[in-house]
Amino acid sequence: MNSETHFKGWAKPGIIPPALSSGVEIEPHETLDAISGHFRLFQLRDGHRFSTDDILTAWYGTSWCPSARTALDLGSGIGTVGMIGAWRLQGTKFVTIEAQSESVALAKKSVRYNGIENRYEIRHGDFRDETILRADEKFDLITGSPPYFPSGAGVESEHPQKLACRFELRGTIADYCAVAAKHLAPGGFFACVFPHEPAQLARVEAAAKNSNLVIVRKRPIVFREGDPPLIALFGLMRADDLPDWFRGQTWIEPDLIIRTRDGKIHPEYSAVKLAIGFPP
Repeated sequence: MNSETHFKGWAKPGIIPPALSSGVEIEPHETLDAISGHFRLFQLRDGHRFSTDDILTAWYGTSWCPSARTALDLGSGIGTVGMIGAWRLQGTKFVTIEAQSESVALAKKSVRYNGIENRYEIRHGDFRDETILRADEKFDLITGSPPYFPSGAGVESEHPQKLACRFELRGTIADYCAVAAKHLAPGGFFACVFPHEPAQLARVEAAAKNSNLVIVRKRPIVFREGDPPLIALFGLMRADDLPDWFRGQTWIEPDLIIRTRDGKIHPEYSAVKLAIGFPP
């Protein structure tokens, strides 16, 4: 089989991007890694790398808002969630916002490599800054992978890229909800990921309530079969877009299991990966 079109018996779906012919170069401190289909992602060898959390956020958002015309990714980092989303929703225009210069530079290289410059805009700045988005900019789908912990709540990495992805240096779950609520289009969907531990769940619920959002669905994530959920995916909508009787309801979906008891990829997670163009 051709290694350009197949990987270990799996046929890579989707369009073939311009790739290195677009003029981008891989620097010695970077890697170029496969994501959805033929898409690739530039990452630092020793910096923040894309995670299962990113994959799940992109899958969840695009699954529950498949007809989005416009999409926004908050705190987009190196562009994992947005890039997977752009592969899956090929008619959608994306805007992403990221504060770290190094991550923005990597994301811009990935956009060029994947040939999506005409529908993928990267804005450099803090998404909490009211000048980064116009008041009238609305999006059908908004995604976010907020950092999980307050600054000082754990061992902090010396690498600034890793530090900002883990600790709340530029925004909390409350900030993500507030900005999402302000920029969701009518009937729009906000997908995010956050820890499932009770105190952290309470933070999501409070953030949603304070921003007049409703958690319409939640999917707990179990990383090894038999263990308790460590994180959860949340789907939120504006309360004003929902009937009164529905606003107090959250559909709790069955746990999504990443690995079986013996460490193999769970069949359901394999199906998730296939849905977003990853090998099973």
